[in-house]
Amino acid sequence: MKAVLGLEDGTSVTGEGFGVEGECRGELVFSTQMTGYMEALTDPSYFGQMLLFTYPLIGNYGVDLQNFQAKKIWALGCIAREICSAPSTGIPMVRYFEDSGLLGMSGIDTRMLTIRTRMNGTLRAALIVGDDNDEYAVARAKTAPQISDEDLIPTVSCKEHYHVKGRGKRIAVIDLGIKKNMVVSLRKRDADVHVFPYNASTSEILGCRPDALFISNGPGDPIHATHAIRCVKELAGDLPIFGICMGNQVCGLALGAETYKMKFGHRGTNQPVRNSDGSIYITTQNHGYAVSADTLPEGCYVSFENVNDGTLEGFTNPDLGVTTVQFHPEAHGGPRDTEAFFFDSMFRGIS
Repeated sequence: MKAVLGLEDGTSVTGEGFGVEGECRGELVFSTQMTGYMEALTDPSYFGQMLLFTYPLIGNYGVDLQNFQAKKIWALGCIAREICSAPSTGIPMVRYFEDSGLLGMSGIDTRMLTIRTRMNGTLRAALIVGDDNDEYAVARAKTAPQISDEDLIPTVSCKEHYHVKGRGKRIAVIDLGIKKNMVVSLRKRDADVHVFPYNASTSEILGCRPDALFISNGPGDPIHATHAIRCVKELAGDLPIFGICMGNQVCGLALGAETYKMKFGHRGTNQPVRNSDGSIYITTQNHGYAVSADTLPEGCYVSFENVNDGTLEGFTNPDLGVTTVQFHPEAHGGPRDTEAFFFDSMFRGIS
């Protein structure tokens, strides 16, 4: 099946399509992970984006449904050098994409696309499966919406409050696009988890009488998470607050810091971060926005920074009881170095 990928800078590549015929438009972003491709594709944070894998072979262990981070694939499309046609186990990716009505493309120079993204920054793209009209693909890419202009959070958030029972600390969660393993990590510590939609009010959250508030990951620009920002503003100092990924950005904005769009973001399972004590962790990440460390207000301290580019990877405000990280400590597959560090520390910090 024909396929073409067009970029807003005029670049186009043709290859082999898989899944179904159709079109999608959004940001083209790359991930450096070698495993955990289904965990990435089902991460709601990739909504609005096409996911390009830098590792040349994807799908060698098939589609492992038990490791989905959501009920479906949220990435708009999958771009890979080669898709394994005969995996060692599980459902072949090509068949799963066909059955699920998804779009994918293989047989192209993913290294060239990655280098172009690193040089020029994240670009808007259009993936056309079932056709190879490169002029049309480029034209569609140029008119794709800017991700900063889109409020993607309502689509990926739960629609109503739900409860995952436990006997331990009661954690109120604001779902901006939460991954399954975040709830799993909370439940491993016997937390009584109450998950609320993105637009929950402070009074609704307090109605479950939580011991702490947790802000999840999510897609797009954090400035659109206005309801969550308001809740953090109103509850900081009265309730311990923890955030992961977009939760980190939301907490930063709520306390008066600024966020910015990165040139091409951090995505993959091999991102090194340095703790304030000098120790190094290898982490899983997926974000295109970051908190500006220079704008953190008085009382906030940088707890983690990215070893590669020095960007903020987490901060704390002890007086207000706010603790955040930009990376994903709960991530599977990927290194699990920081799961116990973050979640065990979280529960020790809840009185």
